[in-house]
Amino acid sequence: MGYALLLLAALVTGPLTGPSPALRGILGTGYESVVENGHWWSPLTSVFFVDNAAEVVLALFAAVVVLGQAERLMGGVRTAIAFVVTAVLGAGLGILGQSLGVAGGEFWSRRVSELWSLDPFTPIVGTIMAASFYAGPLWRRRIRVFTISGALVLLLYSGQPSDVYRLIAALVGLGLGAAFRPRPIDLTWRRSSHHETRTLLAAVVGVLAVGPLITIFSGARFGVLAPLGLLLTQDVPAAGDVVDRCLLGDITRQCVHELTLERVGGVGPVLVSLLPLVTLLVAAYGLARGRRFGAWLAIVVNAAMAVLGAWYYGLLPISGQPYVWRWHPLRYWEVALVLVVSVLVPVATAILIAANLRRFPVRSRPGVRRRFALSIVAGFLALASLYVTGGWLLRDRFRPTVTLLDLVTDVPERFIPVGFLRLERLSFLPTDWVTTALYQWVGPAFWIIVIVGAIQGIRSSGSGGGNDQARLRKLLIRGGGGGSLAFMTTWDGNSIWFSPSGTTAIAYRVFNGVAITTTEPVGPIEDGAQAIADFATMCDDNGWVPVFYSLHDHWQPTFAGMGWRSMGIGEETILRPRTWDTRGKKWQDIRSSINRADRAGVRAEWTDYRSLTLLQAVQISEISEQWVQEKELPELDFTLGGLDELRDPAVRLMLAIDADDHVHAVTSWLPSYRDGVVIGWTLDFMRRRPDSMNGVMEFLIAQTAQTMSERPEIEFLSLSAAPLARTGGGAGDERDGSLAARVVNFLGRALEPVYGFQSLLAFKRKFQPEFHPLFMAYPDPVALPTIGLALARAYLPSLSMREAVAFARSLG
Repeated sequence: MGYALLLLAALVTGPLTGPSPALRGILGTGYESVVENGHWWSPLTSVFFVDNAAEVVLALFAAVVVLGQAERLMGGVRTAIAFVVTAVLGAGLGILGQSLGVAGGEFWSRRVSELWSLDPFTPIVGTIMAASFYAGPLWRRRIRVFTISGALVLLLYSGQPSDVYRLIAALVGLGLGAAFRPRPIDLTWRRSSHHETRTLLAAVVGVLAVGPLITIFSGARFGVLAPLGLLLTQDVPAAGDVVDRCLLGDITRQCVHELTLERVGGVGPVLVSLLPLVTLLVAAYGLARGRRFGAWLAIVVNAAMAVLGAWYYGLLPISGQPYVWRWHPLRYWEVALVLVVSVLVPVATAILIAANLRRFPVRSRPGVRRRFALSIVAGFLALASLYVTGGWLLRDRFRPTVTLLDLVTDVPERFIPVGFLRLERLSFLPTDWVTTALYQWVGPAFWIIVIVGAIQGIRSSGSGGGNDQARLRKLLIRGGGGGSLAFMTTWDGNSIWFSPSGTTAIAYRVFNGVAITTTEPVGPIEDGAQAIADFATMCDDNGWVPVFYSLHDHWQPTFAGMGWRSMGIGEETILRPRTWDTRGKKWQDIRSSINRADRAGVRAEWTDYRSLTLLQAVQISEISEQWVQEKELPELDFTLGGLDELRDPAVRLMLAIDADDHVHAVTSWLPSYRDGVVIGWTLDFMRRRPDSMNGVMEFLIAQTAQTMSERPEIEFLSLSAAPLARTGGGAGDERDGSLAARVVNFLGRALEPVYGFQSLLAFKRKFQPEFHPLFMAYPDPVALPTIGLALARAYLPSLSMREAVAFARSLG
């Protein structure tokens, strides 16, 4: 109904230009409309009209998608109530606040008191916020973060009354949703998965990058952050004889203004203004992909914007002309607040990303950051030299004629957004197309170098990028070594070392000076001993302690011959599909789970991530997020995959789905190859809905085993290892004293109440598997405390320093 009213109102009142001024005065809302003219109905009528054709399209799209989703979540009646209530209270409370501001002489309220608002987005935002109470934990958080951050950015950069009404409507929607669906107040902080945290941080950086565009392309510049946006704007100069007229003696205030416009006119200055924002968008993409390079790029760019803003606005008058305060003393606090917030927002963004730096495990290849920095410095020096040299050779084509000192001191102004130059003294201007190209395009060229280098840095993962990943996967598919856990070597966050012969690869991660391998070497078994020795030499050259993790028994003689120590760290459980049979009393639990699924209409589906429907992919993300929120510790990493690892085309999923396409549980399986043929699958990701049927995981694993029993090439199913959990008497030599056992036992005890490794091992016993002990090999028992701390950081990258100190103390 709301969609039809909106479309009808737009068609009747003017779909291209919006309502006429007279009709706008009757239907629009605002301080003047309600308080001075008494149009009490306008908060409701204003939400059914728009200003122009673009808003018609956007509003109809938002109404169909957002309100349609809200109606699906909480029903048509609640959606209609939320629409009306948030429209009225959003504008009503905003106008009340404006009235108090006008009465008290508040600067912003007085400036915008005559503005009238037509905004259908106010109740749309409020309605979806109310509906968020009916969404699952994943989309509940996403709806709230994206909606609130978007409303805040519009308010901070644009600052129109409609932006205030929209934010108030969002908050009213939260209260209304709580009233619709009351729940006990829960002030507990709910953790996000690493994937979800990266997504949210990337969204925040992306929204903040787009924010200045609101100031650039809109006429509304009332927001708190409008100064920051203005730093990145440019105005189109008047054409004609501005240079000759002004520089030949006609120096007036208008002339100075025209010279300033001339300085910042043209395509080049526009690009210098916009390309830093593109750099932030590149950084946001890197954040979403878990790239540490993208995180550092976002930190540096935001910090640079804060420093430049502080310098320009006189908050940090290190050099140059500090900002001149020209406002009335009674309004000084408001101006100060505006400028301080303009600086603090990018600072806060940089701090937030830095605080979550461990959430971005994918490091660039060695030397990438150094090469990026060198390319930036070299690009700057080359372009600066080109500008100075070219300008000196063409000095007679500038007005007035430039000196070498003029060109050198003008160099920084060619590379920073032109908004920073508005209060800087203008020394000279170009007069023909050659000098204009030199004057305007060295800056964009520099930022293009930055963006291209940033893209290359983000694409260059620590595993060596596309070439090394291709080499690694060829070794895996060839099937020489690596064991059942070998596919974990392909995960983001690993560094890849290749033997000098190129026949063996070792995946590892470095923590606290300890290089821990993901699993055993990938490559021919006969080359393994030499590869291990060469890898240890490489680690020694870098000052790292080499530690081989998740090794099978057949590697014991190799490390014993090297004089290394070893200790058991877990048990891998193996099923043989060729002999799979669930008959007998000991299989009663498994048969019960299968029968329970049949009665509930739940089926198992073997698929991959690319074949999922959008609804199925969303449900899997939601299931994972619910699982993470139930834990008291962060999501584990290292040899335990998450959502990101599901997306690999080689990985397969087994889903539990009912007749309504409702996903109850999901498992993921990693392939093991021999001569290009998959001969086994290893269980990795396991998640289930809290309200799913009992035994759904047993059902999925049993169905996977049954499916694989029909494929003669499949030799094994590995239920993977239960990390830090053992049946006792496992592989390894712990004669180096109790310290070795205490390292593993402490990690196991610390994580057991939350992650249940022993419970996981007990769960896998139901399938009557073969037990294959796994061990860890290390060269020096003295390094065990450091190795233990490195393992803790491997599994818990977000482990705080306080937790790390407590762990170290517990080892004595």
